[in-house]
Amino acid sequence: MTPLRVLLADDQTLFRRAIVSLLAFRDDIEVVGEAKDGFEAIALAQETLPDVVLMDLNMPHCSGLDAVRIIKKETPSVKVIILTVSDDDQSVFAAIKNGADGYLLKDLEPRQLFMMLERVRWGEPAIEGALAAKILQEFRQPAASAKGLPEAGGALTPRETEVLEFIVRGATNPEIASSLYISENTVKLHLRNILAKLHLQNRIQAAVYAVRHGLVGEQPHE
Repeated sequence: MTPLRVLLADDQTLFRRAIVSLLAFRDDIEVVGEAKDGFEAIALAQETLPDVVLMDLNMPHCSGLDAVRIIKKETPSVKVIILTVSDDDQSVFAAIKNGADGYLLKDLEPRQLFMMLERVRWGEPAIEGALAAKILQEFRQPAASAKGLPEAGGALTPRETEVLEFIVRGATNPEIASSLYISENTVKLHLRNILAKLHLQNRIQAAVYAVRHGLVGEQPHE
């Protein structure tokens, strides 16, 4: 298996080195660079083109929020996962609006980090259940319906709408494929089409958009 190429961005040297040491034990993960602020993260992302950036929010000179927005604009294929101590609503929502592909807290266990990185490898979002519920609950609020994400650029097909419903429920690609009796590659194709039509960057934004604009039925709370 080709190693997952990871770039670390955090202003705390001790934390960065601890993560590097942790990931060094994995043959399926390769750390391709370390950045101590947002500017370095942007430059290294362009230089190394990692599979995923683990990005802190609170860094000097250029914050993680600004860095994720620029990286997703300039190198959209790079996945950016926020890894931070901040779980306040404002930070979570701002990160997702800026294009983050996931949001993790630094108090997670090593096995949880490995599991989330494996999800990223297969195109799944890296976000914990409680935070995912918080995001969807926020965007169920009518007051937010007119701002934040762009308008759709084309109508979804019935099958794309089905896939979108599963995405809102938090289903993985294999789960969607099994439920709809299609291949995982077909699921990925539908997801790409959904994101293109809605002018969005990732499946988290797609779930938010679907709930906000009533594209799918109300989903049950966890």
